[in-house]
Amino acid sequence: MFRRKLTALDYHNPVGLDCSDETEFRNCIVWLEDQKIRHYKIEERGNLRNIPGSEWPAAYQKYLQDLNCPFSAQERQESIDWLLGLAVRYEYGDNVEKYKNCQPLSTTSDNGDKPVDPLVNLDSNNPDFKAGVMALANILKIQRHDDYLVMLKAIRILIQDRLSPEAISKASQTKEGLPVALDKHVLGFDTGDATLNEAAQILRLLHIEELRDLQTKINEAIVAVQAIIADPKTDHRLGKVGR
Repeated sequence: MFRRKLTALDYHNPVGLDCSDETEFRNCIVWLEDQKIRHYKIEERGNLRNIPGSEWPAAYQKYLQDLNCPFSAQERQESIDWLLGLAVRYEYGDNVEKYKNCQPLSTTSDNGDKPVDPLVNLDSNNPDFKAGVMALANILKIQRHDDYLVMLKAIRILIQDRLSPEAISKASQTKEGLPVALDKHVLGFDTGDATLNEAAQILRLLHIEELRDLQTKINEAIVAVQAIIADPKTDHRLGKVGR
């Protein structure tokens, strides 16, 4: 399931890597560190290179932590996929001149008229696809779903809403509030302490602001639902209008 990345890295057995084979899995991790990632100095790789040792799982977990990998040693497929991606990135960084002139895959049809959707021929049952979607979902803290296409759609929505250049720019903008005269707002009760009264007034105003935001979102949700139910579809077989 990691064939393409392993092939790009010139791994000796890119097709037959079996993560359930303990020796094969450990050898692949050591190969990645020795040949591609090289995070540790040579003298620091002893525990990782001790493949038959009982302490290897702990050494692997520490290795992932040192690399700031978002996955644990127990998540084998996700962690090795992340390491392979890191290795590919380093491989490109070491050979920029070799790869910089590579042409991307064409996104237009043969006649050059209409762009071709890269997801048209996507195989949702492909193990590489599933591993990639699962890795992204774990990184973005998205709830897992049995349908990987649903997860991919959720990932797309989150990236568009939260991680797009526009969203990041909007989030980084400082919001300046308007000055509020607390003495013009009645608290409705007295704590017996002027400072506590002032704090309570501030908390009440913040709560009101949150309620306004909630009401706005509710209104937007109602409009979105109305847009759906106000667009009935005709089923000619039944001879009626409706869903």
